[in-house]
Amino acid sequence: MYRMKALVAAALVVLGLPALAQSPQEAKPPAPGREALAIPYEKYTLPNGLEVILSVDRKLPIVAVNIWYHVGAYHEQPGRTGFAHLFEHMMFQGSKNVADDVHISLLEQIGGTDLNGTTSFDRTNYFETVPSNHLETALWLESDRMGFLLDALTLEKLDTQREVVKNERRQGVETAPYGLAREKAWQALFPLPHPYHGDVIGSMEDLNAATLDDVKDFFRKWYAPSNATLTIVGDFDVAKTKALVEKYFGTLPGSPKPALPKVTPVKLTAPVVIREEERVAQLPLLTMQWHTPAYLQEGDATADVLATALATGKASRLYRRLVLDKQLAQSVSATQQSQGGQSVFSIEVVARPGVSTDALQKEVDAVLEEVRKKGVTPEEIARARTRYDTRMLAGLQAVGGFGGKADVLQSYNHFAGEPDFIAKDLARYEKVTPESVKQFARDTLPANARVILHAVPPARRQAPTETKERH
Repeated sequence: MYRMKALVAAALVVLGLPALAQSPQEAKPPAPGREALAIPYEKYTLPNGLEVILSVDRKLPIVAVNIWYHVGAYHEQPGRTGFAHLFEHMMFQGSKNVADDVHISLLEQIGGTDLNGTTSFDRTNYFETVPSNHLETALWLESDRMGFLLDALTLEKLDTQREVVKNERRQGVETAPYGLAREKAWQALFPLPHPYHGDVIGSMEDLNAATLDDVKDFFRKWYAPSNATLTIVGDFDVAKTKALVEKYFGTLPGSPKPALPKVTPVKLTAPVVIREEERVAQLPLLTMQWHTPAYLQEGDATADVLATALATGKASRLYRRLVLDKQLAQSVSATQQSQGGQSVFSIEVVARPGVSTDALQKEVDAVLEEVRKKGVTPEEIARARTRYDTRMLAGLQAVGGFGGKADVLQSYNHFAGEPDFIAKDLARYEKVTPESVKQFARDTLPANARVILHAVPPARRQAPTETKERH
């Protein structure tokens, strides 16, 4: 860490870089026993508002470049849904100094890997991993589309990407098994005008209604340097990299950081039951969903532990009861979908042929009631903790890509304001007890404040009941 500080100071003196708008922040020493989770980093802010996080990792001669724009579906307005996801596509379309549709091919030609962009309710990110000697190319490409995308944006390009997104929606929602049914349940969970209502992909109506001016205004507001964080992780020279960041990003004009929307959390006061005729799948589906605390808030880790105890692995409670013992279900899952504004706890069960979703609900409710009364065992909590520790450590083996070091630094910086929040995150699970799980199930997952979806194919389309012995 001292060496990094010395290199940064040398860069400022020798290269004559402008004074930083904010003093550099550095990683704190890890707690005893958490050394493997430490990610050394330095964080600073350019005068135009761009946050920069640097983390040296010399295991391989590669560098991950990862940019988060702090905008997702949560920041959209009713009637203008899907814009954040649409821009995920538009950013690969071409900019002032980069020809149409060559961004990815340029990176691939220099040996780039893990090239992608993703959108969530809370952010949109773009990332690539390149050989260390090609870091400048990656930074140039990212800066050109940050600063000069609108110079090359045309109605024709917008229409092209609009059709791509609409086709994604057709494949992922409208013609996917249970797609429309799940969307109805989600919209019941988040009624208008809540920004989660349209999910991340948005609606066909809003995508069709988007004008070129609408899209340009969205970009100017949310894709400014002041609303972005650039993270660079890997084998690089700190002083030279800071000079490159200044060269390609420091000259982009600054603007005020956009204000976050004010959104009132949703609270159900009665159960919502949806019975939907399933048009694609052949087996009935039951889902139950509850509103739960936002990501990293009190109760979020408890929900993760409970989801693991209920449906992860063959020893889990719902799997053992519904799939193995009573053979009523084809599959079960339970998840805490952690989000920045408000999270969702979901249980999903696909029935075996001939089994009704009402029969499934009776069994799921029995398991939940048992947890509300008795909680879970210390052994179940320990399994969940091990699972999360192992998953996190596995992700940290890579500098880039999904769940790699750059992504981890970005996520904690976005949600907690601390890139090195990882040890604190995992420590949340150490505080979960059988009693806290019991209280969470009782207070946050009540039977009278949830959305219940029964997606049932018509009898003529259902898979035949398994009455004959298989050969």
